[in-house]
Amino acid sequence: MKTTTTLLSLFAAVTFLTSCNETHKTEETTETVATEASTTKGSLFIIGGGKRPPELVKELMDLSKLEEEDHYGVILPMSSSEPDSSAWYARKQFTDLGVAETKLAGFNFTKEHMPQAWIDSVENASLVYISGGDQNRFMGIVKGTPIATAIHKAYEQGAVIAGTSAGAAVMSKKMITGDEYKHPEYTGEFRTIEAENIEIAEGLGLAPELIVDQHFIWRMRMNRLLSVAIEHPEEVAVGIDESTALIVDRNGYRTTGKSQIIVVESRTDNLQTKNGLLGSDNLKVQVVLPGETFTIGN
Repeated sequence: MKTTTTLLSLFAAVTFLTSCNETHKTEETTETVATEASTTKGSLFIIGGGKRPPELVKELMDLSKLEEEDHYGVILPMSSSEPDSSAWYARKQFTDLGVAETKLAGFNFTKEHMPQAWIDSVENASLVYISGGDQNRFMGIVKGTPIATAIHKAYEQGAVIAGTSAGAAVMSKKMITGDEYKHPEYTGEFRTIEAENIEIAEGLGLAPELIVDQHFIWRMRMNRLLSVAIEHPEEVAVGIDESTALIVDRNGYRTTGKSQIIVVESRTDNLQTKNGLLGSDNLKVQVVLPGETFTIGN
């Protein structure tokens, strides 16, 4: 396994890709989208975790034009408790499909180690790939730092920002942490739809109109997504299944991969509660098949 520092000197110049035009439901967020749409040239490739089929990885390679001259990718493995291994496996999924190893590097930033050369490489990459693990660990390192700024600048300049599992969760501004206030012992099962239960923290905010959940259908997380949608009507709750990705670009929202994406919108801010339970009589639910597009806020 090569170190990231040996790869750093091999990187080249900035690349530009497709644009992103996001849609919000409130006047305030609509204004935000209008501003972002005029400045952002990048795309998001949000993977719901699990295995990444070669076809899915190839689509990400093509979108980021990774194989073209002077294009390169940066892997950010800080979500993982074993970042070196995470970076190696993330790189391997691309090199197995023919991408030169010199086009990819893993930068394991820590709070104490944020080299400016690495930050510059993130900002000028054509692909930034955030690996899986624990989204809280990632944001604990990145939040409020030049790393986050560099990711946003790369996105604005035309990069594809991709993430899987925890790397998908951090795309939201309101980020699902994975923890519950009322049921603190983690079991992986979300058995209730309760008020003030699902813990939300701050993510990167690349898709501020969405709240992303992952491993969704396979791990049966609908109760969690319904809870989030009801309590956060200003955002759209999106559950992405394993081996599946949501692509966000200038054309809107598209599903790709092996499975579906579930989209839940609360069409009212009239939240209902009874004995701690959440209720709503005005939810819109979409089950989006692979290859299909969808809209929000209609």
